[in-house]
Amino acid sequence: MNLLTDLKRLFPYSQFVHSQEKIIQDVQNGKSVLAIMPTGAGKSLCYQYPAKLSKNLVVVISPLIALMQDQEKKALDLGIRAAAIHSGIGPSERNAKYQKLKNKDYQLLFVTPERFRKKEFRESLNENKVDLLVIDEAHCISLWGHDFRPDYSKIHQFRKEIGSPNVLALTATATPATQEDIIKQLGLVDQCEVIYGGMERAELAITVEDVFGNDEKNEKLLKLLDVKNGSQIVYFLLIESLAKFSQFLRSKKVDHLVYHGDLGKDQRASSLSRFIKNENVLMLATPAFGLGIDKPNIRQIFNYEIPGSIESYFQEIGRAGRDGQEAKAHLFLSDDDLSISMEFIKWAYPEKEFILKFFQMLEENPLGLLQEGFGFYREKLSFKNKRDYRVESAYNILERWGCVMPLSEVLSDENNFAAQKDFRVIIRKPADDDFRNENQKVLFQHQNKKLLQIYSWAKDESKCRLGAIYEYFGADYLVCGKCDWCHENQH
Repeated sequence: MNLLTDLKRLFPYSQFVHSQEKIIQDVQNGKSVLAIMPTGAGKSLCYQYPAKLSKNLVVVISPLIALMQDQEKKALDLGIRAAAIHSGIGPSERNAKYQKLKNKDYQLLFVTPERFRKKEFRESLNENKVDLLVIDEAHCISLWGHDFRPDYSKIHQFRKEIGSPNVLALTATATPATQEDIIKQLGLVDQCEVIYGGMERAELAITVEDVFGNDEKNEKLLKLLDVKNGSQIVYFLLIESLAKFSQFLRSKKVDHLVYHGDLGKDQRASSLSRFIKNENVLMLATPAFGLGIDKPNIRQIFNYEIPGSIESYFQEIGRAGRDGQEAKAHLFLSDDDLSISMEFIKWAYPEKEFILKFFQMLEENPLGLLQEGFGFYREKLSFKNKRDYRVESAYNILERWGCVMPLSEVLSDENNFAAQKDFRVIIRKPADDDFRNENQKVLFQHQNKKLLQIYSWAKDESKCRLGAIYEYFGADYLVCGKCDWCHENQH
């Protein structure tokens, strides 16, 4: 088997990059692999290649619909018989894809882990032999990583149901402890090779700026914006901060787009589409924006507030400079922001009493969720503090435990629950074991530690910015030569 010959024959590439060849070699030799690869390092080829050569099916589990849609299009453009099945497609398209899946028409299939809850999907999938199970953004499996997804923790079970195929787990942001947990959660201890593909981002120049309040941030950011030279993203933790900065930019006649959870689905889709299509565009967004978006010419990333962890931060700034050209990352550091982030973490891990009270309210009035959303329960539980999102956190926790139906399913057009007389969201009451097995207090302490780690990193005046991040992920310390520390310490 000559991998390079097949690469040139089947794909529009003349050579492998980063650790692609080693990963594909191991996958083709029937090994399970956890691959740590930097953002923009060509992870997709690692499953596109085996899919194109396989007589059977490669299944990719992915966290986001936008990400799957993008990967489906790229695979189809490469001549791979691919499909993405998710709640964003209509019933007729979904049924047609189920039928094709039953007929073994696909080489590559993209789904979220929640799709495995659907009986019709499982029946269609079971007609196929799955050669490889790919887990994209594999850090979502681990409670100790970031962006934990409830159904990712059930992938070990899904794998058994489809014949225990070999696994390719892919991530750009996993510390050694998270890597160990991913392998454990997948049931692959002593059966999985870890391939470290490096995480060097030589084109990135990081600057951390101490500021006093949002007015100073606004003025500094305005001066740094270069809206005629590539695209730029400003990340916010708070939608409220985003809205105020958007208002500030409008007063300065600066064109921009916005993307956050309070916008309607169509508005978010429109912002995303315009961002991808336009050459030079400024986007104001919350952290959910950008995962898997392959836009080559993002020149600058700004963090208006400190992110919750080094993992989150590295993922966000990793969206810049994917074309290999120089890109800049600016983090604004204010002591006020640290207290806001600590409050965010506190809300993410509500107390047992709060979770039980919220569950009782869901039981008594499930339609409130459809009619008024989480705001209905928030008003009754948290004194109308709109920035307190403990109710959302409590739902996520209950969903993870299997106590309530997946929110994506409840709110999906696929199931018109509002029209059903027996509408419900409750599956079972949370048990004492649930609270013991996932101790919110322990998780709260862990996330606080992660926040303090990024704050310490931002305040550290003894190391290269990127070098310290590489060390955090278990890699060798390297001096980038471009960050603010390097500029100040170069002789």
